[in-house]
Order: sequence, then structure tokens, then C-alpha cells
Amino acid sequence: MAKELGFEELQESIQRGDFRPVYLFQGEEAYYIDRLTDLLIEKALDDSERDFDQYIFYGMDSEVATVINTCKQFPMMAKRQLVVVKEAQGLKNIDDLVYYVKQPVLSTILVINFKHGKLDGRKKLSVEIDKTGIVFESKKLYDNQIPAFIMNYLRKRKVTTDAKSAQLLTEFLGNDLSKLTNELEKLILLLSKENAVITTDLIEQNIGISKEYNDFELQKALANKDILKANRIALYFEQNPKNNPLQRTLSNLFTFFSNLMICHYEKDKSKAHLMTLFGFRFDMQIIDYLTALKNYKPGKSMQIISLIRECDAQSKGVNNVSLPDGMLFKELIYKIMH
Repeated sequence: MAKELGFEELQESIQRGDFRPVYLFQGEEAYYIDRLTDLLIEKALDDSERDFDQYIFYGMDSEVATVINTCKQFPMMAKRQLVVVKEAQGLKNIDDLVYYVKQPVLSTILVINFKHGKLDGRKKLSVEIDKTGIVFESKKLYDNQIPAFIMNYLRKRKVTTDAKSAQLLTEFLGNDLSKLTNELEKLILLLSKENAVITTDLIEQNIGISKEYNDFELQKALANKDILKANRIALYFEQNPKNNPLQRTLSNLFTFFSNLMICHYEKDKSKAHLMTLFGFRFDMQIIDYLTALKNYKPGKSMQIISLIRECDAQSKGVNNVSLPDGMLFKELIYKIMH
């Protein structure tokens, strides 16, 4: 009976050569699926063995029967063979793999790389894989988990950063881990061994994020009711729409004020409790909420949520035929602050 392993645990087992006959990597987050698949490709066979005993299939271009017949072969030059089905969500009649998975060849490692969803857990294929191999579900990280992911990723690469820089990267790059890690690797290339630190200045110079005019600083300005700073940021966003798309900013503001409503109705409004409630790892993630609790009453917070929704609809043409995004956003900022 297979047990579900976490990413780190599964990664360690593959690195030490503890291979299983079948792996199912599935879920919404492609990053972990690709990392584990690449790791198996790296570790299962030596370079000299891959030409003869490694087979890579792509779901849309393959047939289940071909995959099964390949899995039933015996290795030619190595003690095992590796069969990888990438983009397995595109494989027609994928449930027919159950006829192989019930009795897999122990000298074959079959990797099913299933992205953007999961196999139907009620069908026989999922049940049989759970008996004979490893099932791993790769889940999307929430936005509040991304700063910790960034700092952990950089720590493993022997690079340091601070919470503010991690938050800045999160707000600009979002929770697409593949995109995020690509940008981190670009920044790492710019560092020297003597000064392996990613700063807000480095981010601003190389990724196009302003360390003074961004969603993070806007949130802080609104929480503090700093009218001058909020208006300056709104003007900067209007002048630089490519790097500051309205929909991303509205999404971040909606999350902030929705969470603020939750804070209002929590009996325990202590920093420690609210950080646990939202899964925050760093003090700076909760400071704006504690400030905003003093500056926005529940009724005003609810009104702001409605205003954000209205602005979102208008930006998509609902009850608006002429106002550009920049004007809509500046009007929203005015209504929030007054």
C-alpha cells in the first residue's frame, strides 16, 4: 500500500535511490510535478544508459497500448528502465493503464506526469497506483505561503533576502512557482559569492518593480490612511500600466479588505492569533491589518469591498464606456480614503 508523501520526503527518497515501480504526480501546481519528474530522469539511470533504457512519451502524441508494451519490456543495458509519460492528462483512454499497474514489471519505473488536475480517485487506475506505487498531489500554494517559499528556495541556493523583498516578488510575480523560480535564478546569476543577497534595489533594477510604488506599498498607505502616498502610487500605476495591471492590484486589495473583515469579527485580535489564522510567517504580513483595524470600521471595510468589485466591473466595460483604468483606479483610491 503506497502512502502519500510530501515533496521534500519524496525528493529525498528518489535521491537515495529508493525507487518504486509506478509514480503518479498530479495536481494544479506544475512546478513540483516537473521537479520530481526531472529528478527521476536524473537519478534512475546513468548518462550511458539513457539512450537504451529511457523512454519519454507525451500524452497527446501517444497511445496507451504503446506505453504498456514499453513498460513490459526488459532493460537492455541497465538493471532498470525508465518510462515517463509527460502531460498525461492528454493521454486518451488513460484508465487502461490499470491493466499494467495491477502487475507492474519490477525492472521498470513508470512515471505518470498528470498536470492541471487529478485522476478520478474513484476509478481503478488511481486505486491500483495507490497499491503499487507512489501518489503525489501537487497543490497550488496560497499567496501568503509564497514569501516563505521564496526565502526557503533562496536559502537552498545559499542566497539570502529579507521578508520585504520576498513580499515584493510575491506581489509582482504571483504564485506561479515556475515563473517565480525562473526570475529568482536570473537574480541569482547577478550575485557575487561575496555578496549573495537579493535586495529591493536589485529587484527594482532587474525585474521592473518599483520598491516605492507597488501593491505592497499601496496596501501600507491605505492601511495608514496616508492620502498623499496612496495618490502618488495611483498616479505611478496610471503612468506605468504594463508593470502595474489594474486587475492584479484590485485582486490584492480585495484579498486585503476581505481579510480585514475577518479580523474585525475575530474575538482575539492579537498579532499571534491573526498570523496563525491567515497562515502568515512574518510579522510584516500582519502589521498592515493591525493598523487598518484602527482606521477602518467594519461598515467601511464592507463598503470598500463593494467599491473594489464595482471598479473591477467598470474596468471590464460594465456601466463604463469611456473612463480608462487609471482614472477608475484613482477614483477608487479617493473613495477608499474618504
